[in-house]
Amino acid sequence: MRLLKPRGVYEPQEDTELLAKAARSELRTLHLPAHAEILDVGTGTGALALLAAEWTAARVTAVDISWRAVLAARYNARRRGLPVEVRHGDLTEPVEGRTFDLILANPPYVASPRPAHGPARSWNAGTDGRAVLDRLCERVPGLLRDGGVLLLVQSALSGVGTTLEQLGDRGLSTRVTLRTRIPFGPVMDDHAEWLEERGLIPPGERKEELVVIRAQRT
Repeated sequence: MRLLKPRGVYEPQEDTELLAKAARSELRTLHLPAHAEILDVGTGTGALALLAAEWTAARVTAVDISWRAVLAARYNARRRGLPVEVRHGDLTEPVEGRTFDLILANPPYVASPRPAHGPARSWNAGTDGRAVLDRLCERVPGLLRDGGVLLLVQSALSGVGTTLEQLGDRGLSTRVTLRTRIPFGPVMDDHAEWLEERGLIPPGERKEELVVIRAQRT
């Protein structure tokens, strides 16, 4: 998919591809009702929202806190002729009061020793990688309709068990549905010694596991 990808907007990468694969599989079995609603949280370039709009007749809404990302996603949707509504705001705040049949989320999850500034906000999630994940786990369950599904991608270094537990405590049925291991990119390479010092990776490890978590309101 050819997309406008301005500097400072998170570009589709391996985690985007993994979440897209999970979404495609989910949509083959999830029987969306008439007037179904899909939400893409932290849309970036809009890649996942655009795929959802191509694959379904659902009403697709995308949200991002970055105005640059919002404008890029709107442009990409318009360029492809897809009716994606892109809204600006923090996580789910722009859609409070609405409910959804499917929610996709590729939040910042990289543990980092440095505060997030500028473009780093699209991936930097604090020293434990959970600055955004914890907030999503708190907010998203209330936005799911009965039978609705959340698909969320994160690094195994950011506490998969914690995410499963938090979503389960809020009444969702949870499991890991996809896994993949990928080589460190430039950001993770830059943090490797710090991750070793914290005991998050063994010495010399330069790969990380990405997982997609599926959580459903039953």
